Amino acid sequence: MTELGSVTWPPAPLTTARLVLRAPEARDRPAFIELLASPEVHTYLGAPRPRDELERRMPEVPERWPGGFVVELDGAMIGQVLLRRAPEHGRPAAEGKVDLGYLFLPRAWGSGYAAEACAAALGWFDGVLPGEPVVLHTQTANIASMRLAAKLGFTEVERFHAWDAEQWLGLRPPPAPSA
Repeated sequence: MTELGSVTWPPAPLTTARLVLRAPEARDRPAFIELLASPEVHTYLGAPRPRDELERRMPEVPERWPGGFVVELDGAMIGQVLLRRAPEHGRPAAEGKVDLGYLFLPRAWGSGYAAEACAAALGWFDGVLPGEPVVLHTQTANIASMRLAAKLGFTEVERFHAWDAEQWLGLRPPPAPSA
């Protein structure tokens, strides 16, 4: 992963009406394992990782990197939001841009937490790296993710076939500078 320039990490926690976005801590390890081993979470992302492998290999404090936020509700991790540079071997329309990703535990689905957390992370990003566009990839079959992308201001750049499914690539242009 390419870092997000010279961004100071971790930032002070971001707070919304219901959530806190912060750097990972040791207490998040069980939730990370649950998230990465969940077949439901990985319905549109490929296979989940084996729980026993995660138990053995995940460090006591899950890895921290610029742009990786734990999403906390009432003191417990419910998901993760990631802002990272798109890989150089990705789609040409995404290369060099920052990619928004998110994973939430199934018990947190359907309550608007992903929209709230992603909007907060994008707001933070716009403040530290103004003028940078953001991309988002999802499977077209993932209706909830397609709705979230639209709600967050992403518009379709292209559709393509990869990983045995139709994929969608959206772009969120940087906000216009305020006068």
